[in-house]
Amino acid sequence: MNRAKAANTAGVVSIIVNTVLFGLKMWAGLLFGSIALIADAWHTLSDSLSSVIVVIAVKLSGRKPDKDHPFGHGRWEQIAALLIAFMLGLIAFEFLKDAFLRLEEGTKTHFGTIAIVVTIVSIVAKEALAQYAFYVYKITNNVSIKADGWHHRTDALSSVVVLIGILFASKYWWIDSVLGMIISLMLFYATYEIAKEAISKLLGEELDPDLLQRIKTAVDEKFDRNLDLHHFHIHNYVSHQELTFHMKLDEKLSIGEGHHIATEIENLIYQKFAIIATAHIEPHGFKHTSD
Repeated sequence: MNRAKAANTAGVVSIIVNTVLFGLKMWAGLLFGSIALIADAWHTLSDSLSSVIVVIAVKLSGRKPDKDHPFGHGRWEQIAALLIAFMLGLIAFEFLKDAFLRLEEGTKTHFGTIAIVVTIVSIVAKEALAQYAFYVYKITNNVSIKADGWHHRTDALSSVVVLIGILFASKYWWIDSVLGMIISLMLFYATYEIAKEAISKLLGEELDPDLLQRIKTAVDEKFDRNLDLHHFHIHNYVSHQELTFHMKLDEKLSIGEGHHIATEIENLIYQKFAIIATAHIEPHGFKHTSD
């Protein structure tokens, strides 16, 4: 599956479904004068906005490298994930504030069957969108798609809160407010997880130990000399990855021979792991202060 096409399709599907759900929730909320349903409707509309951000990010990240950005534009995906995390944080804050206000005011709302049906439809549709987004994330490794999936799930959870409030509002007037506080804390946690992953990728990550071992094993299997590969650094540009490392060779080898060996290793890493590698050659016995 084409990475950009899959991410773009996920965004467009999300925008269409969320817009329809927004209309249904707003209609039901106005029909019964429910603050919870109207707030949930706007929460759903915010999902459409985050999906618009995802679609734009996919287009921007798919642009080819240029003079100003020689490593491409792939990190737009992390920037989009941070924007979505920021939006989630704002929604969580508003959710928490509204829950406290409703608890203070002791406001009761009477709901009908339509409100229950609309809320159940919303829960099922939003969780389906979340599962679809997580599936696309596994295929594309696009963190903004994962962030969008979390946004769908938190909207489904907020609709669960509304449904519980509808079912038990006549018996426990405070239940909607208390559950709203719990869901807002879950939203804050989702915000933290999304932002943490995006920031970690932007700052740079350590090479995965399993991948490191597989690279060393592949090189050892092809070359019968002690190359002592070390000082690895991975640079993740989303659309591609670049790896730099040091290797040791016999100082008696010519520049041409050393270059040939380094090039073979770089080609091997690209062919087996789809990573662009750059090797730095050192003579045996040489020590860096960072080694």
